[in-house]
Amino acid sequence: MAKKALITGITGQDGSYLADLLLEKGYEVTGMVRRSSTEKFERIDHIKDQIDIKQADLLDQYSMIRLLEEVQPDEIYNLAAMSFVPTSWNQPVLTAEFTAVGVTRMLEAVRSVNPRIRFYQASSSEMFGKVKEIPQTEQTSFHPRSPYGVAKVYGHWITVNYRESYDIFGVSGILFNHESPRRGLEFVTRKVTHTAAKIKLGLSKELRMGNLESKRDWGFAGDYVKAMWLMLQQPEPDDYIVATGETHSVRELVEAAFSYLDLDYRDFVIIDERFIRPAEVDLLIGDSSKARKALGWKPEVNFESLIKMMVNSDLELIKIEQKLKS
Repeated sequence: MAKKALITGITGQDGSYLADLLLEKGYEVTGMVRRSSTEKFERIDHIKDQIDIKQADLLDQYSMIRLLEEVQPDEIYNLAAMSFVPTSWNQPVLTAEFTAVGVTRMLEAVRSVNPRIRFYQASSSEMFGKVKEIPQTEQTSFHPRSPYGVAKVYGHWITVNYRESYDIFGVSGILFNHESPRRGLEFVTRKVTHTAAKIKLGLSKELRMGNLESKRDWGFAGDYVKAMWLMLQQPEPDDYIVATGETHSVRELVEAAFSYLDLDYRDFVIIDERFIRPAEVDLLIGDSSKARKALGWKPEVNFESLIKMMVNSDLELIKIEQKLKS
């Protein structure tokens, strides 16, 4: 019998890569999507005939109970969230409803329908915020610096709480920044690679940026979803940091993308105050030695390869768009 997995947030970057991985492993995959006026399925277009899409909403407890009763999953990967940090400043209450309380609703659904379901919660390095130690480990205390980070801390601890209180197999993957050609254009990595490609093709003249000195631990999303799956295959539930252990500044990211295209970023980058966060997270770098040892996981795509992959993808994408317009 094939294992059944339910992925919330299946239309996002991580959801689509995870669906690819689980299909390769012979799973029956169901994706949960919420009813919205604009459905975006482009990331899963290539597999839509192999997966089942069901409607439910993290804001609606009953819809999730009904979904679990219908699907009867062995594993749930809760990747749905209000995931864009700057938006969380503009919609802090809605961010809390989805990203914090939504996790409780899903865990309550698990407890009601089948407490033996294995549950993965997508935690985030943004929980560390104003970091207490470098690098960050599973023991590092949290000091989130955005409504998104605060909501993720709640989601993380409520998962631990249900694990300890109700013996639910609940794990949290504390994933550091992970990118890919499927990253949304609003995220800094994709904004940089896409704009650099447009400039190279003569379709844009500038790149407006915020703080270039912020440092992040950037990995490839395709590598990171493997860690999610591995966490749910362990004999005991636990929490793990997933990271490369290398840090790069936003300036290095910009320089890597532009120099790959034989451009000097200094000719095109303009610092724009609109992109400076109210409270900045300056340095995130993760120690994933626990995941490497216990799960046998390691990242395979390095920073330079990741940026080249994204730039190449954006060049192709823009060329196709231009052909369709002409």
